[in-house]
Amino acid sequence: MRKELSMIYVTGDTHANIDIAKLNTTKFPQQKELTKNDFVIICGDFGLCWDGSHREMWWQDWLTAKNFTTLWIDGNHENFDMLYQFPLIDKFGGKVREIAPDIYHLDRGQVLTIDGKKIFCMGGARSVDKEYRVEHISWWKEEMPSREEMERAIAALEENNWRVDYVITHCAPRSVQTLLASWYENDPMVSFLDRVCSDLTFKRWFFGHYHVDKQVNEQFIALYNKVIPMEW
Repeated sequence: MRKELSMIYVTGDTHANIDIAKLNTTKFPQQKELTKNDFVIICGDFGLCWDGSHREMWWQDWLTAKNFTTLWIDGNHENFDMLYQFPLIDKFGGKVREIAPDIYHLDRGQVLTIDGKKIFCMGGARSVDKEYRVEHISWWKEEMPSREEMERAIAALEENNWRVDYVITHCAPRSVQTLLASWYENDPMVSFLDRVCSDLTFKRWFFGHYHVDKQVNEQFIALYNKVIPMEW
């Protein structure tokens, strides 16, 4: 019998078609029991809003045909010129962009309500390989959230009394990043997330970016190849 409650799964970066195999039925067999009322959230570096190529459209169609709805936050490797051409629409009590049928980008700095759960979403991160990339071709300054986006995030958290169920980001707070990947330098985004972390009450915080699957502690979970339920 089909379950009555919806499910939310979370995974790490897909990088267009490079790391998207984690969402096939062999590696993620649970999807066979899902419907479009269930969700998979990608923690940044989605990569399928990049160049509008036939390859990209094929993979978007592949995701659209899945037995779930795809949600994603932006990472540092996204084409922000293209992404920001998609209009913001109302969904989940906030703003999203519909990139393709059943594929939605979750805008930065919001507390969204998905399946009755309050989820703070904050995309963006610094590229450690920026010096090897070309602006507006393989790198965009918008990878780092602006002051206005950070202020919007703080305002959304204040409206929710600094209490949510879950957090989705691309990079981790500075204190967590130090434990996980000490070679990453400090930057305004990880420092901002550290400030958020110090004041926020939440169950779990999921993030990608570091290309590892690791439960750092009871609350912080780094994801790359694993696809895990948000609640367990």
